[in-house]
Amino acid sequence: MAIKTLGTRLLKRLRDNLFNKRNWLSFIAGLSLVLAYAPFSLWWLMLIVLPLFLYSINGTDVKTATKQGFIFALGWFGSGISWVHVSIDQFGGLPLFFSLLLMVLLCCYLALYPALACYLSTRFAPKKQFSLWLLPPCWLISEYLRANILTGFPWLSIGYSQIDGPLASFAPLIGEIGISALLLVISIAVINVVNNSYRKTHILLLIAVSLSAYLLTNVAWVTPTSKTITAALVQGNVEQSMKWQPEKEWPIQLKYLDHSRENYDADIIVWPESAVTALEPAAQDFLSMADRSAALNDSAIITGILDYKYQSKTYFNSLIVIGKKESNDDTGHYRYNHSNRYYKNHLLPIGEFVPFGDILRKIAPIFNLQYSSFTRGDYIQPNLVAKGVHLLPLICFEIAFPEQLAANFTDKTDILLTVSNDSWFGDSHGPHQHLDIARMRALEFGRPLLRATNNGVTAIVDHQGNIQATLPQFTDAVLKADLELVQGKTFYSQYWQLIHWLLPLILLILFFCLYPMLNKKT
Repeated sequence: MAIKTLGTRLLKRLRDNLFNKRNWLSFIAGLSLVLAYAPFSLWWLMLIVLPLFLYSINGTDVKTATKQGFIFALGWFGSGISWVHVSIDQFGGLPLFFSLLLMVLLCCYLALYPALACYLSTRFAPKKQFSLWLLPPCWLISEYLRANILTGFPWLSIGYSQIDGPLASFAPLIGEIGISALLLVISIAVINVVNNSYRKTHILLLIAVSLSAYLLTNVAWVTPTSKTITAALVQGNVEQSMKWQPEKEWPIQLKYLDHSRENYDADIIVWPESAVTALEPAAQDFLSMADRSAALNDSAIITGILDYKYQSKTYFNSLIVIGKKESNDDTGHYRYNHSNRYYKNHLLPIGEFVPFGDILRKIAPIFNLQYSSFTRGDYIQPNLVAKGVHLLPLICFEIAFPEQLAANFTDKTDILLTVSNDSWFGDSHGPHQHLDIARMRALEFGRPLLRATNNGVTAIVDHQGNIQATLPQFTDAVLKADLELVQGKTFYSQYWQLIHWLLPLILLILFFCLYPMLNKKT
C-alpha cells in the first residue's frame, strides 16, 4: 500500500512538472541559446533570452530558482552540445535508446552547475529570494567548477557567444570570463530598467558598458612586427572509419606529404591531429624522408602523431616538428625523442582516457575505442620552434582552457597553434563552436592562430580573433596565407590569474556592500 501511494505521488509530481508552463518556457529559452553560438552566431540573442529568463525567476524561492535554473540549462546544453551524440551514435556501438540516455545524463550533469548558481544566489541572499545581483559571482564560481571537476567541460560558456559582437572588445582586457560576467550585469541592468528600479543608475551602467566596448575597439594591445610568415594548413579529409586501417597507412601519409611538396614555398606547414597514422617509433622511415624533403625546400612541417614508449608501455597524443627548426639551419633536425615536440596534457574523458576503465570497457564499445588510454604530458612545456617561429601548441579540446594556454605563454610566443580531428562529430555545429573558442583565445592573448583539422573547420585567425582565411569542410585541400606576427602582451595575458580569482570576489563584495540600494525595489 505504501509503495502504491509513493508511486501515485511520483506520477502526480511528474504530470505536474510536464504540464507546468513555467518549466516549458525555461526549457525553450535554454534551447534557443544554441542560435547565439556558431554556426548561427546570433550574438544579440543572448542579450534577449538571458534577461527574460532571469526576469522570470527574480524574487523566487530557493526551490523554484534552482529548479528553473536546471531546466533552463537542460535546454541550453541539450541543444548546444547535441553534436556529442554524433560520435556516441556512430562510434559508440550503443543502441539508439542508450546513446540518447547517455546524452540526457551528460546534459543533466552539466545543468547542475547553472542550477547551483541559482541555488547559491537564493540561499545566501538576505531575503532568501533569488537575487539578481548575487548571481554574477555565483555564476562565475559554478562555471569555474564546471571547467575543473572531472577534468572539466567548459563548453558553451556564455561569453563565447559574443566573439562577433561588440562585447568581444573586452576579451584582451578581462577575457571570456569577464565577458560572461558583463552579460549577466547587462541582463540585470535591463531588468531593473524595466522594473523602474533605480532606472537612471542602470541606464548609466548600460551606457558605460556600451561606451567602454566602443573605446576598447581602438586600443592596440599588441603591435605588428616587421616579420611576416607564410603558413599552409593541410586538411586531409580522411574518414575516421578508414584512418587506422593498416593498408591505408602509407596512402594517407603520402597524401599529406604530396600536399606539402606542392606548398614548400610556405615557411610552416601544419598537418592535423594524428595525421601520421602510424605510431612514431614505427614511422621513422617516413618521418626521416619528410624531414629531409622539408629542409631541402627551406620549410618546416608540424604534424600530429601518436607516440608509444615501449619501455613504459605508454601512449602520448603528440605534435612534432620536422624539417627546419631555425631559419638558418642547413638540414632537418628530426630524430626520434627530440625535444622539439609537445605531448597533450588535457586528455578527453572516454576518448583519450577511461575512468574506471577495467569496468567500463566491458560494457560498450564507446568505452573501448582504439587508442583511448593515453598518458598526460606535462602541464607546462616549451613552445614548438619551426623555422625560427615559436608556436604555442594545444591539441583539440585543450583550446577551451585559457589557463593552460596562459601557463605556456611566453615573451617569445609568436603564434598559437591548435590541431584537431573533429571528424568524430560529422556535419554538426560542434566544429564551428570549436573554432569560435579558438578565436576567443587569439583575441584574449593577442596572437595570430593556426587551426589545422582533418575535415574542418581549418582556419587562419589574426591576433584580433578575426578569421583571415578558412577552408570548406569535408574537402581535401590546403589553406595557405601570409600571417603578420605581432609583439607585446594584452592585459588579460599578463593578469589572467587575478581576473579569474578577483572578479567573482569583487562582485561578491560589491553585492553585500551595495545590497540595501540594489535591492530596495526588487
